[in-house]
Order: sequence, then C-alpha cells, then structure tokens
Amino acid sequence: MKPKIRKHRLALTLLFSGVVFCFFMITMVVVGGVIIFLIHRGLLEPSGSVPRLYRLIFRMMMASVLLGAILSAVTSRFPLKPVNTIINAMNRLAAGDFKTRLHLGKYLSRHPTAVEVCRSFNNLAEELEKTEILRSDFINNFSHEFKTPIVSIAGFAKLLKHGNLTEEQKAEYIDIIEQESLRLSAMATNVLNLTKIENQTILTGVSEYNLSEQIRNCVLLLENKWSRKNVVPELDFGEHTINANEEMLRQVWINLIDNAIKFGDEGTSFRIGITETENHIFVSVSNTGTEIPAESKEQIFRKFYQADESHSSEGNGIGLAIVKKVVSLHDGDVTVSSGNRKTVFTVSLPKLS
Repeated sequence: MKPKIRKHRLALTLLFSGVVFCFFMITMVVVGGVIIFLIHRGLLEPSGSVPRLYRLIFRMMMASVLLGAILSAVTSRFPLKPVNTIINAMNRLAAGDFKTRLHLGKYLSRHPTAVEVCRSFNNLAEELEKTEILRSDFINNFSHEFKTPIVSIAGFAKLLKHGNLTEEQKAEYIDIIEQESLRLSAMATNVLNLTKIENQTILTGVSEYNLSEQIRNCVLLLENKWSRKNVVPELDFGEHTINANEEMLRQVWINLIDNAIKFGDEGTSFRIGITETENHIFVSVSNTGTEIPAESKEQIFRKFYQADESHSSEGNGIGLAIVKKVVSLHDGDVTVSSGNRKTVFTVSLPKLS
C-alpha cells in the first residue's frame, strides 16, 4: 500500500476512533454530573467526606475515559475492515482490473446488507468486464474492417494510375473504389450516429409523418444489396402515420432491413409488416436464414456485440445498439424471436400525440 494511501486510511481510523472516544467522554461526563447532582440534592448519601468522594468520581471518570480511548483505538479496526476492503476493491476496479470481486469475509457476508453490497459491486464489475471485452473486440474488428477497404481502394487506384487498362477494367476498378468508399462512409457514419444518440437523453424533433412511405424509401435505398443477393422484399402494410423523430427512426429501419438482407439466405425473401392498436404501432422485419442463438438474444443489442464470432459477415456490432437506443428514446421496445431458420425483429412504438 502506498504511503499516501496508508496515511489516508490511518486518518480514517483516527477519525472513527475519535468519534467513539467522544461518545465515551460524553457518557462519562453525563454520568459524573448526574452523581454530583444527586449528592448536592441529598438524594445520594456519600459514605466518606465530600472532597474525597469528588476525587473518587473524578478518578473513575478519567479511568473510564482512558479505558474507552484504548478500547476505541483497538476495536475501531474491526468495523473499519470492511470499509477498507470495499475501498481497495473500488481502487482495483478504477485501475482497470475488472476481474475484481468483493468478498466481506465469512461471517459478515451472511448479513443481508453485506450480501446486497457484494452483489451490487460484483454485478458492476462483471458488466464492466463484459463491456471491456466487447470494446477490445470491437477495436480489433473495426480496425480490420476499416483497413480492408482502404487497402482495396489504394490497390485499385494504383492500378488505374499505371494505366494500360481496357475501358472495361477501368470501369470495374472505379466501381470497386466507389463501393469500398461507401462502405467506409457507412462504418464511420454508424459510429458517429451511435455516439450522438448515446449522448441524447430527451427526444426532440418529433413530427407527424407517413411511416409506410419512410419504410418503402428505406427498402429502395438498400435495393443494390437485396437485388445483388437475389433477395425479394415483401411489404405487407397499408398507410400508417406516426408522431416520432423521422431521422432517428430512419436509422432503425435501415439497420433492421440491412440485417434481414445480410443474414437471409440467398434467393429467399424478407418481410416487413405494420400493425396498429389503439395506443401502439408495431413494425416487424423478418427473414429466412441464419438463426440467432438463444444465449445471444439478450446480448445482440449491446454495442460492439456480434453473434457471429467468426466475423465472416459484414458488421461491427453497432447497428442493433442504435436500434435499441432510438426505440428506447421513443419509449418503445424492440424484441427478437428466432427459430426454424426464421428471425423476426418487432419494434413497438407508442402513438405520441
């Protein structure tokens, strides 16, 4: 333990001892005062002379104070031990040791309050550890995914610079450079959007607009992706309006539709449906293809998480985190069900007035 920290702990011990000592002193003074008061009132008859009795009372008070000071100095270490344990654990956690877990001893850990403190601390440490692992994985994966299109762009630009290419080759290389540039832009935009949304706590920019038209536009925006994979969209809804932040919900539909295309089997279809109740609007996006493991259903909405641990598919674990945050800002909910090679994401949004 560092000298500065040891000094602070000693100060805490002395403070606690001082408080206990003050209680002892107050108790002794009160008891002595009561005895003297009773003697003056004649309610307590002294067995010897009054001066001698006063001296005896004074000595008893001083002895009690001295004994109390010694006992408080010795015993204060025991109630302060759990405090020191908690402080040490918090310091390790703050230093980045997310494997730290709190244990308050064999006997104290049986107390309900101690059990609650340990459980809360350990849950915090566990969540921080998971977030740190996901963050590290995200940095590694994102760096790889960011580097790949940059290398591709640089390589094809170099070939174009050297010349000696046919017009068909030039057109092909230019198309690849354009696609990779758009891919870089999409990744950067997703990260910026997540940062912006995470810092927002109040929903603003709410307006009434045509939800059905917005979703149709999002499908058209991703036409290149679903046509290239030979996936067919099925739009099963009429005209619906909603009061919401139009730009934010646009990100929700783009991410959900993009996932449906990305993880759907080639040659299948993805379906989008809209239903309404008196107070809510439900939008479902489903596809046929890769299932989401049961143990991953609660994790997929965490930022940086990817159910595909092999990272063979595109993505960086940001899209569904954006979906969850945006829907939460609208006081809505998003759920997922997956089985028999069919996955359905359902967004529930309240009808804001």
